[in-house]
Amino acid sequence: MKKTGMKSETNRTSFDWNTPVYNALKSYSASGTIPFHMPGHKLGSGIPGIFLSEIEKLDLTEIPGTDDLHRPEGVLKEAQELAASAFGAKTSRFVVNGSTGGLHAAIAAACRPGQRLITCRDCHGSVVNGMLMAGVSPYYILPGYSDEFRISTGITPDDVEKALADAPDAPAVLITRPSYYGLCCDIRKIAHIVHNHGRVLIVDEAHGPHFTFNKRLPASALEAGADICVQSAHKTLPAFTQGAYLHIGSDRVDPERVDYFLNIYQTTSPSFIIMAFLDMAREIMQKQGKELLDRLLGSIQANRGRLDGSALRLLDGTAVPGFDHDPTRITVNVSRLGMTGYEAEKLLRNRYSIQAEMSDLSNVVFISTAADSPGSIGRLFDALIDLQRRPCAGAGEACCAKGRDRTQGLPDLGQTYTALLKRQIESARNGRSGCRDIMSADAERVKLEDAAGRISKCVISPYPPGTALICPGEVITREAVEFITDVAGAGGKVHGIDKDGTVLVLCRK
Repeated sequence: MKKTGMKSETNRTSFDWNTPVYNALKSYSASGTIPFHMPGHKLGSGIPGIFLSEIEKLDLTEIPGTDDLHRPEGVLKEAQELAASAFGAKTSRFVVNGSTGGLHAAIAAACRPGQRLITCRDCHGSVVNGMLMAGVSPYYILPGYSDEFRISTGITPDDVEKALADAPDAPAVLITRPSYYGLCCDIRKIAHIVHNHGRVLIVDEAHGPHFTFNKRLPASALEAGADICVQSAHKTLPAFTQGAYLHIGSDRVDPERVDYFLNIYQTTSPSFIIMAFLDMAREIMQKQGKELLDRLLGSIQANRGRLDGSALRLLDGTAVPGFDHDPTRITVNVSRLGMTGYEAEKLLRNRYSIQAEMSDLSNVVFISTAADSPGSIGRLFDALIDLQRRPCAGAGEACCAKGRDRTQGLPDLGQTYTALLKRQIESARNGRSGCRDIMSADAERVKLEDAAGRISKCVISPYPPGTALICPGEVITREAVEFITDVAGAGGKVHGIDKDGTVLVLCRK
């Protein structure tokens, strides 16, 4: 007789249940793949087991003893004060919807509707959306470019000085540091220039919360003089996804105004699990961060030399004059292997069970954190060495044919992408269309090939790393359509293009 009842149901394996998301996550975590991607706790290996025991019992709500994120008076107030002390801030706030929520609040707090915000065009899409919601117009700075690595590098102090002269009405400057690739602009000089002009400096330090805990790393934004700093704890610290900090570093910022917008942009039901691990991540890094990061940096340094003289190139602090580099961010250029970064990422996953954080046309990016062991770093470099020895595919592997350079004929970001961005920036500076008008305007979907000359309602960005090629309110040019088509054809993903090949544009009047 077939057994029935609760006992038989609870004894079923997870893969017997019709729970596709849960099953996929369990399958990946059990696959043995080494995760060189966020979140920074690396499948829990960076979190002491005592904190992971019966985690479901931490999923509580605002009851006596747990406090209220929007009116903290007890344990959350204490935890945020501990965070401020650890990171060197005057005031710190927990954010439960990632750096996105923190950046939205920072932009709204620093700028009034109708004003402009100076930012680099390589800002994350959340910055663009934050300006839309705040009714703020962008003054974009064109980022520099590395021909060797075929990536945007960021902005210089001279870029900021010129932008402040050109946009005297802008009350704030927002910079992204470090970049997705680990590049760090000269923030000390930029902070000095911004403050000399009486403006506020906001730093999207989503990828740099670990800088505080080891002097061998680049200076943190707060140490260098940022007025507001937003960090994604889950990217490089042992915290859960969506956990972020917003730090206020000076008296140039009104904390009450920041809190007002944080309360608007954050849920009224914040996850206590996320907040608990923001607190734990701070404590872990304060107690063990320097030692763990020393171990990580030592492992990377011990392995870097194994690639000397090889076809693979590692991005470092000497690659781009005027820029520092986060040595924990392992960016590998694979173009000399005759393959794209997309192909290399797939090979590393399928052949070596190593999952990168991201890839682009020329590079593969690996996020390493204090949770990575010397063994995992060694396995990564073992795989890279073997990849250059036999870069072409074996049976069942999708890659380049032997002797054929798959990068030939692909978009040249140096000549095409940067030129497109320059044109879009000039158009945006001249137009200054109302952001809220764009949000409320009627829109329709059209095929990408029919979108040339139409005004985009959304961000269109080759992703990762999320740099906008077209922003809301900007005209989609024929050249942009061709570039997007080329990127998609090379294996890249483009956010803002639907799976049916359509894009959202404003309706014609």
